Amino acid sequence: MAFTLAPLPYAYEALEPHIDTETMKIHHDKHHQAYVDNLNKAIAGTEHENKSIEELVKNAGTISPAVRNNGGGHWNHTFFWESLKNNNSAKPSGKLAEAIDAAFGTFDAFKEKFNAAGTTRFGSGWAWLNIKDGKLEVSSTPNQDNPLMDVAEVKGTPILGCDVWEHAYYLKYQNKRPAYLEAFWNAVNWDKVAERFEKG
Repeated sequence: MAFTLAPLPYAYEALEPHIDTETMKIHHDKHHQAYVDNLNKAIAGTEHENKSIEELVKNAGTISPAVRNNGGGHWNHTFFWESLKNNNSAKPSGKLAEAIDAAFGTFDAFKEKFNAAGTTRFGSGWAWLNIKDGKLEVSSTPNQDNPLMDVAEVKGTPILGCDVWEHAYYLKYQNKRPAYLEAFWNAVNWDKVAERFEKG
């Protein structure tokens, strides 16, 4: 069964001014669509044709680079869209906030560590907040890899991810990745992150 691109769960302009409308249109409709199309081509007629995206991602180390990269691109972006909403400067609360404080000391210290993971990722990739062994941990991955993959340097269950490929921010922020990461905090859907945290 072929994979399909779900519509964005909000309007293209919903994250203004933090993430601009034009970037959202191109990022979702062109970049994510290309990952879906190329993934479908890469699995057509192979033993991977009827596997779920989770199965493909989990076994990234034993599948072709085309399936790994495009499968990762599809999973990561679907996860990313669901992680976003214009949050009016909200912060995490409840058990998630307590877990962040326990792992990092303060919310600001967590943001600093997450931003550093995104800023120092050379080339293209992602910054992640994961659950690992019952605790929260920040990591980053190259290209379209993620912490669920068997090839990940730091494995875990992601609950928040930030796309730091240039296509995610270049129209508005040009080469200023740190400015994009700073703006990202105004567009995190903390309800969704908390829901993932509760599921573990």
